[in-house]
Parts: sequence; structure tokens; C-alpha cells
Amino acid sequence: MTLTPTRELMRSAATGGTGIGAFNVIHLETAEALVAAAEQAALPVILQISQNCASYHGGLRPIAEATLAIARAAAVPVAVHLDHAEDEALACLAVDLGFGSVMYDGAHLDYDENVASTARVVAYAHARGVYVEAELGTIGGKGGAHAPGVRTDPHEAVAFVRATNVDALAVAVGSSHAMTSRVAALDLELIARLHAAVAVPLVLHGSSGVSDEQIVGAISAGMTKINVSTHLNGFFTAAIRDYLGANPTVVDSRKYVAAGRAALTGEAARMLRLFSLSTAIDLQKP
Repeated sequence: MTLTPTRELMRSAATGGTGIGAFNVIHLETAEALVAAAEQAALPVILQISQNCASYHGGLRPIAEATLAIARAAAVPVAVHLDHAEDEALACLAVDLGFGSVMYDGAHLDYDENVASTARVVAYAHARGVYVEAELGTIGGKGGAHAPGVRTDPHEAVAFVRATNVDALAVAVGSSHAMTSRVAALDLELIARLHAAVAVPLVLHGSSGVSDEQIVGAISAGMTKINVSTHLNGFFTAAIRDYLGANPTVVDSRKYVAAGRAALTGEAARMLRLFSLSTAIDLQKP
């Protein structure tokens, strides 16, 4: 199967009132695990590569080309997305490499420059048929859309989308990045207000800190793209710890990394099913 445009997956989920899982690639084994999860669940997935991940691998191209190859070989629809790029040039490179979408994060800039730089990325991407996500916390805020306590104002969100022409908007509704406990309390009423106000799909970042029940509520209120990284990384790492504890003499890294890959696959498949079925899913099912 060829790569699926992110636009198609987002449109399908938004129209159907379900969520689409967007999971972060850390290394080759993560990408393999996430595609295996999508195939196991018989559902689409968005593979995300962050600016931090690109830096870890010495640049975007090596991990991008590997991830794109894995995505193209998948038996289910898979899109590849650049996550949290603060560098315009990196966003444009992802477009040139064949990504279906890019997320440009101008939250570190003053509002006017954030709008201007986001609009430049949108113009470059749209000219090449690529979908663009951006984020908005509060106008003038420097902490980003997912710093503790930040909330996105619906009126500001409408103005930002109109000014930048973005295709999807990540909003601040109570989640935070890199949480290792699933205790975040989402503002479901605000999500509903944002969904009613903004004409593009909404994105939930920091979903690792959000319970199944809260995620289902967020999707029901109008959230479409659900980003998860830390939570899945925890399954990967825990499985490696368990394997090494049970096999202290092992030296072949493929053995314990395979255990991590398998654990991540199972949890990612469960989450994809959760997001796709929304409120119809049995939340007590392991």
C-alpha cells in the first residue's frame, strides 16, 4: 500500500466523529511496532517524527526515510507527520521528503511573528499538497499550548486559523506534554466550544497524561487527532526492563528490543481501537 495523505485520515475521522491515533516514532523499532499495531487493529495510524527525534538521529532524513519506507509497506493506511517543528526550514524539508503533513510550532514567538511564520509554512506546504497543523495556547503566551494552566480561547482560535490558513489546530484544554501519570483533567466544555467555533479539526497533544475515559469524552466533544508518545514509550521501556531482569546475561540487543517492540504494539493497537470506536467502546476491556 502507498502512503496515505494525512488529509484523508483527518477528514475521515472528523466526518465520522471518531479519533485518529498519532503516535511518535523514536527509532526504527517504534515505527515497526506502530505499523504492526495498526495492522493488528485493522485501523489507520499517523506516524509522527518530532524535531527532537530528528536531532537525536543527527538529522531528519535518516529516520524519515526509514519511517516512510515502513509506512509504504503497511497493509493499512499510514500517514507520516512532522511533529512540533520550531524550525521553518525543517518543516519545509519534511514536505520535500514526502511527509503527508507537518506541525509547525511557533509558540516560542510573539503572536504576530507566530502568525507570519506559520502562514509561510502553510503556503509552502499547500503549494505541494501537504497538510499543516499548528497550535495556539494564548495570544502572547510563551509557554505553548500545553503548558500547565494554559487554555485556548475560541475567539482567538478562529482568528488564528483565518490568519494562517492552517488545516488543523492543536489546542490547550488541560493536557501537558511528557506526563507519566494519566491524571490530566480535560475541559470538555471548552473542547465543545472550540469544535463549534473552529472550522478545522482539533488536535490533542499531551494525551499520555489523559485517561481512556477522558480521551473518549474529548473525542465525543469534538477532538479528532490524538497524539501519544510518553505513554507508549513507557510500555516499550518496561518490557525491556523485565526482559533484562529475567535474562541478565543477554548481550544481543535485538532480543530485549523485540520485547519492547511487542509491548508497544499491543498497547498502541488497544488505543487505536479506543479512539476509533469512541463512546461505543467498553472502557473496562484490558
